[in-house]
Amino acid sequence: MALTLLGRSNPLASSSEQLRILGQPTSSPSFDFRLNQAGLFPLHATGISVLQVNVGKLCNQTCHHCHVDAGPDRIESMSRETAEQCMDALAATDIPTVDITGGAPELNLNFRWLVEQARRLNRHVLDRCNLTVLLLPSQQHLAGFLADHQVEIVASLPYYRASQTDAQRGDGVFDKSIEAIRILNRLGYGQPGSGLVLNLVYNPVGAFLPPKQEPTEALFKRELSTRFGLMFNRLYTITNMPISRFLEFLIESGNYDGYMERLANAFNPVAAAEVMCRSTLSVGWDGTLYDCDFNQMLDLPVDHGAPTHIRDFDPARLHRRRIVTRNHCYGCTAGSGSSCGGAVT
Repeated sequence: MALTLLGRSNPLASSSEQLRILGQPTSSPSFDFRLNQAGLFPLHATGISVLQVNVGKLCNQTCHHCHVDAGPDRIESMSRETAEQCMDALAATDIPTVDITGGAPELNLNFRWLVEQARRLNRHVLDRCNLTVLLLPSQQHLAGFLADHQVEIVASLPYYRASQTDAQRGDGVFDKSIEAIRILNRLGYGQPGSGLVLNLVYNPVGAFLPPKQEPTEALFKRELSTRFGLMFNRLYTITNMPISRFLEFLIESGNYDGYMERLANAFNPVAAAEVMCRSTLSVGWDGTLYDCDFNQMLDLPVDHGAPTHIRDFDPARLHRRRIVTRNHCYGCTAGSGSSCGGAVT
């Protein structure tokens, strides 16, 4: 199938164009058809245990696989008003975890305020950190701030060698990432008994599924310890979603059809039943509500009568909401499944 990315002045397609591409007929059945076969359609939330807050698309890196299309030139940024609405919603519930993401979320002017407020409410806070942001002159006290507030760090590290990491994230990123992990280790992150959790994230470099999570974690722990004396707690393997920059790569490299077929053939009903959107509510930088961060990047807000903005937060209507699904959802249900917390089965 001949596919092209059209629309914006940059090579990435608009969300509507991406959805058009993802919705075109292929040799595989639609995701909703497979859900129906598994007795899971329509998919519904089972509650909200994670409030994921995307504070914007500004980032100090431009990664080739980034589903957010983040970078130094992005201006989308959550305002203090919207951040306050997020905390008002959190205070009205017993949602235990706040997952702050971006972009590089730490570059948002309200990031530290969000952390402080969530911790005052006694909620667990995760920071989706790219590691190199810790080395920026403007963020020299950031690592200490995160440790002081017992923030769990979830950090992307594509591989334990420079070549693969730099190929995905940019020249020199690996060495900076290693230095950032050293800083975190010195503060106690990843150290047994410290209570400071450092988890790493592995995304494949290419159009294939990630390997099994447990042996990959063991491999990373051995190599990072032997080569650099570094420690971390867990490694999450995450499937690259066929959206944004990775969708562009798939099309330009002629791998789109093969990758989508690979995802569809690996559909796992057990993983589908455990997808993260069933227990997560995602808030966009402008306060719009989504079932997950991936739907957010495709401009697919919550639907079917549920509130669509954080200012209208209504737990009763959101806890059992119907999930918006499209063919990109195959990425979360292939093989062992994929979520912001890694494999699900």
